[in-house]
Amino acid sequence: MKRLTCGCLIPVFTALLSGQAGAESPDPSQERLTASPQFEAENARFRNMPNPQAQPSASGWAIWSRFLFTGKEGTVPVDPIPVRMLDSTSLQALDDVSNHIIRLGHSSHMLKLRGKWWLIDPVFGPRASPLTWAGPKRFHPPPLGLADVPPIEGLILSHDHYDHLDVPTIEALKDRVRRYFVPLGVGKRLREWGIPADQIQEFDWWDESQWGDVTLTATPSQHFSGRSLWDRDSTLWASWSLRSGEQHIFYSGDSGYFPGFKEIGRRLPPIDIALMENGAYDSYWPSVHMRPEETVQAFRDLGARTLYLVHNSTFDLAFHTWRDPLERVSALAQAQGIDLATPEIGEVLTIGKQRDNRRWWEGLR
Repeated sequence: MKRLTCGCLIPVFTALLSGQAGAESPDPSQERLTASPQFEAENARFRNMPNPQAQPSASGWAIWSRFLFTGKEGTVPVDPIPVRMLDSTSLQALDDVSNHIIRLGHSSHMLKLRGKWWLIDPVFGPRASPLTWAGPKRFHPPPLGLADVPPIEGLILSHDHYDHLDVPTIEALKDRVRRYFVPLGVGKRLREWGIPADQIQEFDWWDESQWGDVTLTATPSQHFSGRSLWDRDSTLWASWSLRSGEQHIFYSGDSGYFPGFKEIGRRLPPIDIALMENGAYDSYWPSVHMRPEETVQAFRDLGARTLYLVHNSTFDLAFHTWRDPLERVSALAQAQGIDLATPEIGEVLTIGKQRDNRRWWEGLR
């Protein structure tokens, strides 16, 4: 399966322009990488699970040409996206006995898990790009300034693409993060940016670990990795399971639809809320991001209770309208009786607490 795509393709283009080729340095965890069942020694690359139904992407030339020469319509909002601004006072007001999820934008989330703060794929920068002057630009400001981010117990990364792993964010927070949980190979990135090795824990698929009151499991996804044209699939990608007390959170990371969702649903305890990718899909790259119908099917495969949509409403990464992911899944959820969460940017969702789900995008251009 050829793996070129959308929001992961544009940053690769800008990385090429900026000459960022991915510096090589000694990697103390190299033996773990090469021993992984996901690692293909012949090509020195990670690979996806076997999936006969996976459709190939269009050629690189076709994708490049489309991005460079095809006009887009409706992919960027005209009206301001609503943002609920947060500060240290509002964060402190959240109780320490519940599990809270705060949407920061795109796939970035801050969690307060029974009194401890966690981050998932935090991107506070203005662009999903290695450059300050090119690449996908944010539709809205983050609901929380970096200066107001509290001490972080754990920071979780799903993979190393620019819209999930932002160097300025990592550097700004490195004195406030106690531990990093990342897929195989991503630890090398962090070490190169000054994160101490003893603060990083690398996971293969199905590795599980306890950190404080939280049980973390790295689970499969169907995607790819790389931050330049020279390091394709040199690091692993993953989805994540977090169990805090009696509640279970699942985060899909970036993924196409694949049989792994059913396996995750079978192997893990019942999932209370599933943060599922829904955005940046296209017929040119059908197997590395899920169309809305596939997002709903993956949620059903997991057997989760609440569907929470991520990977939309922050960056222009594909050709569908910015509202399309939200509108299509909302219609499917209503028709199928699915408990859906589409929080505004900055909105707090407390697991197990009743809430009214508002279609905040309706009426916006």
